[in-house]
Amino acid sequence: MAENARNLSEEPAFRSKSIKYWALDDRPREKMLLKGSEALSDAELLAIILGSGSQSESAVELSKRILGSVGYDVAELSRLYPADLMKFKGVGEAKAINIVAALELGKRRQKNDGLKRKVISQSSHAFEILQPMLADRPYEEFWIITLSRANKVKRLHCVGEGGVEGTVADPKKIFRMALDDYASNIILCHNHPSGNLKPSDSDIKLTQKCVEAGKVLDLRVMDHIIVGQTGYYSFADNGMI
Repeated sequence: MAENARNLSEEPAFRSKSIKYWALDDRPREKMLLKGSEALSDAELLAIILGSGSQSESAVELSKRILGSVGYDVAELSRLYPADLMKFKGVGEAKAINIVAALELGKRRQKNDGLKRKVISQSSHAFEILQPMLADRPYEEFWIITLSRANKVKRLHCVGEGGVEGTVADPKKIFRMALDDYASNIILCHNHPSGNLKPSDSDIKLTQKCVEAGKVLDLRVMDHIIVGQTGYYSFADNGMI
């Protein structure tokens, strides 16, 4: 009986469930050491973060199942909360937190890369800074970028948070933050979780209101950027400021 159990464990179907039985070149950690992180698929990278799978599937198989649930879109994966990830068999609280933390670190790296530019001379420069922060949010957030007279970035401020359909931004709060930074110029920005980049009537009215208020305060509203997952809408580029 023991001999039969031992033989069963050596069957290919059993080996496929455990990474330790795979060829050395197919194991994610060893593969990274041999070929570098660029050689790994998204599933293999996720498997390294998970560390292990379950009794019924390897970490790579579990990773493929998780990625498959979001259409193999890493951006969509980054929108999941720990509770969403814990719905998958084999993912406990610790593994779920590891995944969310790793993806958040990637977002912050992108944000820091954008901030290194520091001087904004066109809408795409602002988008590079905003996209890592806002593109994957499941609800709307309204931010401003405060700038010096030479358009050097001073600070980024979150002005308000809302729901999936919209958020409320108070012009008084916007300009108070800008004045506190001794800013000369500002860029308004918010995200559209729906992916529809067309500005709403309330977006247009708020922008016009802020532009007029900025003239009184000698504080120019340079642009209003609407951020989506893969692109953006610029009021300035479209002649709306």
